[in-house]
Amino acid sequence: MPRSSPPRNTARARASAGAQARVLRQFRVVFNAVKTHFRQVERDAGLGGAQVWALSVIRDKPGIGVNGLAGALDIHQSTASNLVKGLLERELVEASRDGPDRRLVALHIRPPGAALLRKAPAPFSGVLPDALASLDPAVLARMEADLAVLIARLGADEAGGGVPLAEL
Repeated sequence: MPRSSPPRNTARARASAGAQARVLRQFRVVFNAVKTHFRQVERDAGLGGAQVWALSVIRDKPGIGVNGLAGALDIHQSTASNLVKGLLERELVEASRDGPDRRLVALHIRPPGAALLRKAPAPFSGVLPDALASLDPAVLARMEADLAVLIARLGADEAGGGVPLAEL
């Protein structure tokens, strides 16, 4: 008669499954909070969350260029260009070629853009960046290390980190 394999530690397996379920639930809570905020932004302001954030940066940094905006939002330059294009089309911002280098575009908020921001719910950057900014540096460091392990296990393309959450 063949020998059976040693019994699995079922208590440990149950505890692990319970932890997996709790962490998955926590991710759902985070994603739903982000999604709910972006829905409220779109409902109240009539503009997507990423565009509202971009608009607020342009308001706070008059004359910022597209590359500066991309850096402020931590997104790719082409993504920032697309956000600006939408804001220009809606006449919420204006672009000018001021200063010594006429190749660079300086962005400025227009009165309709300022009015839109007054209607939009804060935080303009979104609830997740705002919450992360409020965390202790040690907590952020632990989260960064732990999420790096998870990202590696997922085999995820880290280029996805340049896509604003509002566009997911």
